[in-house]
Amino acid sequence: QVQLEESGGGDVQAGGSLRLSCVYYSKVNCMGWFRRAPGKEREGVAAMYRAGSRYYADSVKGRFTISEDSAKKTVYLQMNDLKPEDTAMYYCATQEGWCEIANILRSQTYQYWGQGTQVTVSA
Repeated sequence: QVQLEESGGGDVQAGGSLRLSCVYYSKVNCMGWFRRAPGKEREGVAAMYRAGSRYYADSVKGRFTISEDSAKKTVYLQMNDLKPEDTAMYYCATQEGWCEIANILRSQTYQYWGQGTQVTVSA
C-alpha cells in the first residue's frame, strides 16, 4: 500500500532552485526530508511537526524550507541556492505517532518512506 509519493527532482545548475513534493495518504504527526549521496549515509535535511515547528540540518539552513499544505496532504521541500554537494537521492518520510524532537532529523523516527527522487546539481 503506497503511503508516500514524491516528485520534483531533476537536474539544475548551481545557484538554481527546485521544489520537491510528497503526497501522503496516512495520518501524519511529523514529516521529514532526507537525502543520500553516492557513497554516503542517509542524512536528515529538514523536518517539521504538524503544529509547525521546523528543523534543518546546518548544511541547508537558510537555503531549504520545509512546508506542508494539509488540504492537499502534501509536504514540500523548497531548495534554493543549490550547490553540487546537494546532489543526492531525496526521500520524504512521515510518522503517525510520537516524534521526539531530539531525533526528528534521524531516520529511526520515521515509519513511512517514499521511493526517492533524484536531485543533481551541476557546477
